[in-house]
Amino acid sequence: MPRGTLEVLLVGAKGLDGTDFLSSVDPYVILTCRTQEQKSSIVSGEEPQWNETFIFTISEGTTELNLKIMDKDTFTADDFLGEVNIPLEPVFMEGNFPSTAYNVVKDQEYRGEIRVGLSFTPEDYSNERSYGQEEDSYGGWKESS
Repeated sequence: MPRGTLEVLLVGAKGLDGTDFLSSVDPYVILTCRTQEQKSSIVSGEEPQWNETFIFTISEGTTELNLKIMDKDTFTADDFLGEVNIPLEPVFMEGNFPSTAYNVVKDQEYRGEIRVGLSFTPEDYSNERSYGQEEDSYGGWKESS
């Protein structure tokens, strides 16, 4: 598995079903990549637009990005609206995925869609290679022949 940086552009969602009978949906997204977790801002409406960018450090064993869509409630616990698990192997291979719609699922049922763009930048190993080359030069002076 590669190492590097994953940039996630959380664009927006549509078709999200609210769980509150009288109030509108106030969704936010919890983005989880292995042990790293980040949270989007809260946006009102059934078709929220976030346009927020999140950065994750990718290490060995990272295989997917989980997006959990929640509905912010004032007086009770926040409601779970659905989630998306995005496999990262294609992103590692391609490097860049334009904004794509993914199905939001709850209890194995379609609950709307969320639009996300992904970009992966591999870790730069060139510093290690140049260090090895400098080592052979013996501090900048050469032995005379």
